[in-house]
Amino acid sequence: MIQSIYKQDLFKDKVVLVTGGGSGIGLRITKELLFLGAHVVIAGRNEEKLNLATEALQDYRHQLSTVSCNIREEQQVDHAVDKILSQHNQIDFLVNNAGGQFPQPADQMKIKGWRAVIDTNLNGTFIVSQKIYKQSMKRTGGAIVNILANMWNGFPDMCHTGAARAGVENLTKTLATEWGPEGVRINSVAPGVIRSSGFDTYDEDFTAYLKTTPKDNKAYRFGTEAEVAAAVLFLLSPAANFITGETIKVDGGEPLYSPKFPHKEHGKMAPWDGTGKF
Repeated sequence: MIQSIYKQDLFKDKVVLVTGGGSGIGLRITKELLFLGAHVVIAGRNEEKLNLATEALQDYRHQLSTVSCNIREEQQVDHAVDKILSQHNQIDFLVNNAGGQFPQPADQMKIKGWRAVIDTNLNGTFIVSQKIYKQSMKRTGGAIVNILANMWNGFPDMCHTGAARAGVENLTKTLATEWGPEGVRINSVAPGVIRSSGFDTYDEDFTAYLKTTPKDNKAYRFGTEAEVAAAVLFLLSPAANFITGETIKVDGGEPLYSPKFPHKEHGKMAPWDGTGKF
């Protein structure tokens, strides 16, 4: 059962595009947007994931649609956005959630792998944002939220996504400056280590490492998909109308870690799982 800290009709009649909305954090964002009354379009390149998401969200089938799209391919993005606009006339919100990466030391990184991650996480974010701005938000205003990562102290073994996500953070500020006069707000959310289906994409060694990371944050636990979604929804909401060009970190204070002041295990920062229970 989905619940939210926000009122149920908050996004009634709003049209939202969520890239990568068929699984993990993106799916959680989609669920809460539907619960809050929005019509959500999930964009993804994996038809199976899109179909599974549609089946899982049958209760909201009249508010949900999907579009197959590889955000790295400009023509596919053009087609997808044009299709959405032909059905809904405008796109009120965009959540740039699609992305991917794989662990690899920098000295072993193949340029093909580097380019693939940069193309998705940085270029794809720009391509989708630019298209929606030009075709809809320049006319109607709107809000964009980009999903980043915890790359503030570098990103060892993931230099490709660290560079891409840092680029998106700067892009967030730049677009907020350029597009603000047209009534468009652009912000970012940077999750720390979140317990999600994303764990399934890594090998056993890297997954084992991830399981040790709760000791590196002040909450001494993993974050939840619902906690990331809550930050995204806030930035889309009218409560954030005076916020643009900013990044909210949802990471339990991980960048504050210092060997001089090690985090201590405790259970005093209970997780929010979005079901109405802590």
